[in-house]
Amino acid sequence: MKNLILIRHAKSSWDAPVQDKDRVLAQRGIRDAHLVAKNSTDLIPKVNLIWSSTAKRASETAIIFAQIQMWPLECIVFKDELYTFDGYKLEKIIKSCNNSYENVILFGHNEAITEFVNKFGDVFIDNVPTAGFVSLSFDVDSWSTIHKGKTNKVLFPRDLKDD
Repeated sequence: MKNLILIRHAKSSWDAPVQDKDRVLAQRGIRDAHLVAKNSTDLIPKVNLIWSSTAKRASETAIIFAQIQMWPLECIVFKDELYTFDGYKLEKIIKSCNNSYENVILFGHNEAITEFVNKFGDVFIDNVPTAGFVSLSFDVDSWSTIHKGKTNKVLFPRDLKDD
């Protein structure tokens, strides 16, 4: 069994004139990342591998989750190739994962995440929003052979807010 949690980076700021990869989290993004991280504690299996895009907004989201989940920051593997918006590229990266890992958490970007969860999950999601959390499981022994799996849990900030 392989378990994958995909988390889209939280809302980023457009205030500073920086390259896309260097955009930081907006205040709303910081709040939403904390909200989802706190509400996902019971949904995260024993973690084997944590991957994050090297984009500032994704790495900041991963660090917020690490602080709340009490993961050592050194456990996060920052990968340049996860700075992708292409679902096929994301699929190739996930399928290349070492089979010794049963559980993988990945912090990345849309459209790649929405495309991936719709191809490999059994619940259609129109759009995984910023700070969105989607848990999938696959009844396989090898990451390279994943195919249609089960969508176990979807957690979006809007579903956790009182307003």
